Amino acid sequence: MNGTLLVIEDNEQNFYMMRFLLEKHGFTIIGAENGRLGIEMALRHKPRAILLDIQLPEMDGYAVAAELKKHDELADIPIIAVTSYAMVGDREQILTAGATGYIEKPINPETFVDEIIHYLPDKERGEIR
Repeated sequence: MNGTLLVIEDNEQNFYMMRFLLEKHGFTIIGAENGRLGIEMALRHKPRAILLDIQLPEMDGYAVAAELKKHDELADIPIIAVTSYAMVGDREQILTAGATGYIEKPINPETFVDEIIHYLPDKERGEIR
């Protein structure tokens, strides 16, 4: 088992695809369909990483990333924006808000898991496969 990842994503098809690919590689996936629930779940479960959509109901991904980073117990957990926001400045804006990394949608099923693993702390990367 490779640990638990939290996916904060309101689109069921996107969530299903990410869950399918990551579970195939031994991750346990928990999901939240909005930012507020995602923050609650991150605090409760302390996942290895958080995959975060930017365009969410109630709270956008920028606000979610900033809120997650306010909690000391979540400070070392990588936040990876997985988003269709691909305009000039979008990447920089989410990284400034607190994300560790950025992956554009649509995701590439052949490289997605490796992209996620890349953002895990070095000591944890070698345990996966």
